[in-house]
Amino acid sequence: QVQLVESGGGLVQAGGSLRLPCAASGNIFSRNVMGWYRQAPGKQRELVAAMSSGSNKNYADTVKGRFTISRDSTKNTVSLQMNSGKTENTTVYYCNARVLFRNNWGQGTQVTVSS
Repeated sequence: QVQLVESGGGLVQAGGSLRLPCAASGNIFSRNVMGWYRQAPGKQRELVAAMSSGSNKNYADTVKGRFTISRDSTKNTVSLQMNSGKTENTTVYYCNARVLFRNNWGQGTQVTVSS
């Protein structure tokens, strides 16, 4: 079992920056994919950014060039740096770790970008 603890959510003005760290513990194993998803009310959860243990990165088209994902595999942490925030980025963000074909989720953290 994998436990994920998120932090860093909050309020930021449009154009500002926010960093979302996530720490994993438990049976994380050496080969995995960690990342961030978001889910607006009434909509499906969608990928924001993910990074494999082999350092391959994947971004949603809407965040390319503004958000950056990074991870420290020695500490089992993944972080999402959000720059140039937009009001449409307001929603709940979830940390994800995919281990042995199984998705594990954090509790979610609210991000609010004000105009």
